[in-house]
Formats: sequence, C-alpha cells, structure tokens
Amino acid sequence: MRLMSISQFANEHALATTAKWRIGAQKQVLTMSDGEYDYLIKFLALGDSGVGKTSFLYQYTDGKFNAKFITTVGIDFREKRVMYKSKGPEGTSGRGQRIHVQLWDTAGQERFRSLTTAFFRDAMGFLLLFDLTNEQSFLNVRNWMSQLQLHAYCESPDIVLCGNKRDLDAQREVKEEEAQELAEKFGIPYFETSAASGHNVSEAVEVLLDLIMRRMERCVDKSWIPDGTMRTNGHSAADRMTEELNQDKGKCGC
Repeated sequence: MRLMSISQFANEHALATTAKWRIGAQKQVLTMSDGEYDYLIKFLALGDSGVGKTSFLYQYTDGKFNAKFITTVGIDFREKRVMYKSKGPEGTSGRGQRIHVQLWDTAGQERFRSLTTAFFRDAMGFLLLFDLTNEQSFLNVRNWMSQLQLHAYCESPDIVLCGNKRDLDAQREVKEEEAQELAEKFGIPYFETSAASGHNVSEAVEVLLDLIMRRMERCVDKSWIPDGTMRTNGHSAADRMTEELNQDKGKCGC
C-alpha cells in the first residue's frame, strides 16, 4: 500500500478530476451534431481561492447561488448554450450564431498553479475574479495577469476583470475607482459582480463573448478562418483560430 501526504493526495485527486472533466467534455462535444451549434468557445475563470469563481459560473449557467460550495480542487467544468448576434454601429445586426460556451473553473491555490496554467492555451477568453472584501486578492490580480501573458495563447488575450461579492458592500476593502484604474491600465473591461444576487454576472460573460466573437470576425476578414466555414473535421472555428494564434503570438489580435 502506497502512503501519500495530504498534498500528494490533493494533487493526484486534482489530476484525476481534471482528466474526468476533460474526457466528459470531449465526449459531449464529439457526440453533438454539426447543426446544433456554430461555435465552441472556451472560457477560463481565474483568481485567488475563495473569490467566488465556482459560484459565479454556477450563477451564470443555472441562475442560482449555492453558498455551500467547497474549494475547487484542480479543474471543474460547466457549460451553456447561447445565441449571439453581432453588434454593429446601429445596434444588433447579422444572423444569430449558436454558441456552445464551455466554462472552466480553476483552483486558486498555489499548489495547483502548474495544473491551472496548463489549461491557459486551450481557452479563448478569461474571466479574472477578485474579492471586493479581500484586498490581497485584488493585489494578486497583477500576478494573474503576468501568468496570462506568459501562458495564454497570445500575449494580449481577451480578459474581463470582475470584482466579485458586491453584495457585501459593508465589508468592502477595494474601492471601485481603484479597480477601474487597474483595469484601464491593462486595457480590459471591469465589472463589479455578485454571484449571490446575479448582479452583472451575465453582463460580464456577454462582454467577454463579444470580445471573442469580434476577434474571430477580424480573423475571418483576414482569411485566417475560411469564409463561411464554421466547423471542419469536428473542430470549431474557434479551435482553428487558437491553433493559428499558437503558431504566431505576434498575430494575437489578428
């Protein structure tokens, strides 16, 4: 019988959990008929442990809040189908695109950091969360941004910054002005959200999806993705865009 320390057990459990979710997700995508969705988009939720990533994603996919979630070990996974319509200068335009959104929920603990960063290149966009009632989680946003710039599919990926737990205003430690200033420094959108009430949760994800789709449209315009081709050989256009971007980080913005 092999003896393991608590940390070894946690790491092995995380790897097993990750493998289970990846295999399950792949099976679900591969069994879908091409007509069921046009694009497969993968988002990754990042941030320190305890900032509310799991509750945030659960609120987005199920419209519910569960205060009894335990700390994520390794990687978790949720998904949702949405209809996207491009927004022109005069409002919504173009035909609707059926989007299958995969939302990957990562562990915030340091001991899982290498496991978490391994998923960065597979994601098209990132939800970076901090806790408005925990100043240290806000200060660590810079560290997470550095990790993204180092490990994501390109040096300037699409990111939305979320100051979560807005409903706990009496316990706030981070001013809105401070967070907005940091977001502007990095050139990314900022939302104050509440996984408990649902405030700005859908809005934050919708903005990130819009950023991704706009980037993909620019890629189409530059013939990075063959015009009119949504899916080829079981791979989504988003997957092919990621492959192209991985080949040349300098073309991150298409």
